[in-house]
Amino acid sequence: MIEIDGSVGEGGGQILRTSLALSMCTGQPFKLTRIRAGRAKPGLMRQHLTCVNAATQISAAEVQGAEMNSQSLAFRPGAVRAGDYNFNVGTAGSCTLVLQTVWPALLMANAPSRLALGGGTHNPMAPPFHFLARSYAPLMRKLGADVGLTLRRLGFYPAGGGEIEADIWPAADKLQPFDLTTRGEQREAYAECFAPALPRTVAARELERVGAAMGWTGDALRAVFVQQNEGPGNALIATLAYENITEVVTQFGEKGISAEKVAQDLVRDVRRYQVHDAALGPHLADQWALPLSLAVWKRQRAASYTCTELTPHAKTNFEVIERFMPVRFAVSADGKGWLVVCSPA
Repeated sequence: MIEIDGSVGEGGGQILRTSLALSMCTGQPFKLTRIRAGRAKPGLMRQHLTCVNAATQISAAEVQGAEMNSQSLAFRPGAVRAGDYNFNVGTAGSCTLVLQTVWPALLMANAPSRLALGGGTHNPMAPPFHFLARSYAPLMRKLGADVGLTLRRLGFYPAGGGEIEADIWPAADKLQPFDLTTRGEQREAYAECFAPALPRTVAARELERVGAAMGWTGDALRAVFVQQNEGPGNALIATLAYENITEVVTQFGEKGISAEKVAQDLVRDVRRYQVHDAALGPHLADQWALPLSLAVWKRQRAASYTCTELTPHAKTNFEVIERFMPVRFAVSADGKGWLVVCSPA
């Protein structure tokens, strides 16, 4: 039984999600205490509990502490079972985080699986659907793990109601670690605005400000048609496509924040990425660690990547991964960014 203090490091929900994912992949049970102890609302919230319940169903696990606000959880997995699953957060909580919890385990299964997921698809503090589809999934395919992602309906805070479908194919014998240290040549750069149930002028103002700041025109500025009943919501997304990597940067509009401020914040984050030569942005640097470590573990071969920033989230994730698998992360400065090497222990 691996014992983990959920308050250490970044101290958030990713400690739970990484523990669930790797417990299912390796068959090792764990006990997590002081879950989200430093948060304003500590313990398991609805989206965390959905992750636990999804992992329990997929692996026929024995679980203690799976209830709202619980700050302690014991999880003992059984064999991972491929199949058709439906998991709904029931609130605007992120269903993309539920997907990332079960995705690694299902790619280690012996048959394809199909997931129907409900909840928030575009939330602050969680990977939006377009990040997963454009940044994360292509890297997973390069790693040997094929997946199909479909956005059926947008879901924003506070209404939720989003719908995602995911088809995941077995890849345990196909995973091949690879180095990702350069972006390659830039192929495309564009901005999109998803703003259902808001005045059209909101999207127009955001895109106009982004275009003026970045020098983007025409088809590089896209007001996407969306169903009005999928809102209200406002996601301004910049996609930077390179030969080896696609970076997706998102800013969310909120009540009381001007369209110009949303655009200004997006431009700031895009430029922060562009001034670096490293391949991965801060969010992908964090989330790429787990699938890469699975491939390193399976093939007993090291792999590396460069990133613009190493967040406390990422460093905590490295530590949790090392608790479950015989791998080690080594971090060193690399120009303006960082070099991360994952090696067999």
